Amino acid sequence: MFSERELIIVKKIHVLLADDHMVVRQGLRALLTTEEDIEVVGEAETGRQAVEMAKQLHPDVVLMDIVMPLLNGLEAARQITKLVPTSKVLMLSSYGDDEYVQRLTEVGATGYLIKQTAANDLLKAIRDVDKGKTVFSPSISQRFQDNQRDPSGKMQPLQTRGEHLTSREAEVLQLIAEGQTNKQIACELGISAKTVEKHRQQVMNKLKIHDVAGLTRYALSKGIIKTSAEFRL
Repeated sequence: MFSERELIIVKKIHVLLADDHMVVRQGLRALLTTEEDIEVVGEAETGRQAVEMAKQLHPDVVLMDIVMPLLNGLEAARQITKLVPTSKVLMLSSYGDDEYVQRLTEVGATGYLIKQTAANDLLKAIRDVDKGKTVFSPSISQRFQDNQRDPSGKMQPLQTRGEHLTSREAEVLQLIAEGQTNKQIACELGISAKTVEKHRQQVMNKLKIHDVAGLTRYALSKGIIKTSAEFRL
């Protein structure tokens, strides 16, 4: 006969870690593996890799940084929530800018924590997100509410020049800003160079920016790519 304690089966929350810094992933894994009900099923170092791993592993929660190479976390979150709707995306980032906060609901993320969050709060957030709850760091939650309301109390979206870019155009914008040529982008995305050029022109027209330097500055200002200083971290 088994005791009642022995018959208890702990449901594991399967977590995919997505951050381009190995030391961050190692720290998160070390923290999460101490918990009986949480299991790290994979690690991704680029947004594109996170999307592919999510499709393969179907994690319960994807713990995702925002600024990553090849595909930023917000766009990766958009693709994951579309392709793997059972996976919840919890953003964990050093950034707390208003525009990031606004874009959370647009990309389907169910939570946003800053990296200064205490370990116990992070663990609780993972469990809450797995249960379908929406989780924000207190400062993010307050700004999210402030940004969404005008003086009349009516919810208002934050308008940005990049909000009408398609998912593919957003990918092309990031790769252009990272210095890749049309041929390299075509290879990365599995499309023709002619199609890349078409997307490039669409991005320039929508953003009203008609040179690569301007697109790069735009991507930097929006946190789509990192500064050289951030890459050295």
